[in-house]
Amino acid sequence: MLPPLKPLPIKERISVLYVEKGNLDVLDGAFVVVDKNGVRTHIPIGGVACLMLEVGTRISHAAVRLAAQVGTLLVWIGEGGVRLYSAGQPGGARSDRLLYQAALALDDEARLKVVREMYRRRFGEEPPARRSVEQLRGIEGARVREMYKLLARQFGVEWRQRNYDVESWDAGDLPNRCLSAATSCLYGVTEAAVLAAGYAPAVGFIHTGKPLSFVYDVADIYKFETVVPLAFSIAAKRPSEPERDVRLQCRDIFRTSRLLERIIPDIENILAAGDRQPPKPHDEQVAPAIPNAEGIGDPGHRTG
Repeated sequence: MLPPLKPLPIKERISVLYVEKGNLDVLDGAFVVVDKNGVRTHIPIGGVACLMLEVGTRISHAAVRLAAQVGTLLVWIGEGGVRLYSAGQPGGARSDRLLYQAALALDDEARLKVVREMYRRRFGEEPPARRSVEQLRGIEGARVREMYKLLARQFGVEWRQRNYDVESWDAGDLPNRCLSAATSCLYGVTEAAVLAAGYAPAVGFIHTGKPLSFVYDVADIYKFETVVPLAFSIAAKRPSEPERDVRLQCRDIFRTSRLLERIIPDIENILAAGDRQPPKPHDEQVAPAIPNAEGIGDPGHRTG
């Protein structure tokens, strides 16, 4: 008889593990990936916080059930995270991080501190003092327009302004199409990171009222160090399939730089700038799905 399952606390787990071109199943009570040659790779149960399922991966019902039991988030993504297609239950059955994020967003003082931290990380300097969120947003917009002009000159690309129409993709000029394709890739990997960290993509601090407001907030921090220079460099070469070239090179950059793993701890540090403590668990909080008399493991896993 197998010993009872004992999920590790999230903080003690490997944050993210990628699975590509294989069948994810359960064998002897643990995750196992079987590739096309029949080679089996075991994944320690309860030892991974998030499994990123890339292109060419199939997953069995038993593996989905086990992931829910041990609080492992499943996220279906494109190559290198350039797209996010679907996700399991972010944060498992926990609500503490969602409440923490919402509390920061609803408190004007805490929200401003978080926005100022985002500004500092994006531009590498302290934001001007005594500015509101709306004023910082305006300053940021002006700086971003100048950064587009600077990069266009650097790569020898003719640049008018940032302009795109999601309803008429081909009507955009080449630099704007490359930029839109690149930022779409960045939003994919950023949304995967936000979900893996247990937060809500829609609860933003600078951007509001959109399904991916928080994703836009976080992605903007990395935009000009990753995908924007790449987009201008590809636009300068005028390739026959610019969107495809952008997507493939974004994939390679995300993989080599391990951008997703970098974003997750950054989110924690950005939110910590709000100077508020995460809420304490409620007395009636859902008990762990895997009974543990000694209290080891995170509260809030699904009931079996």
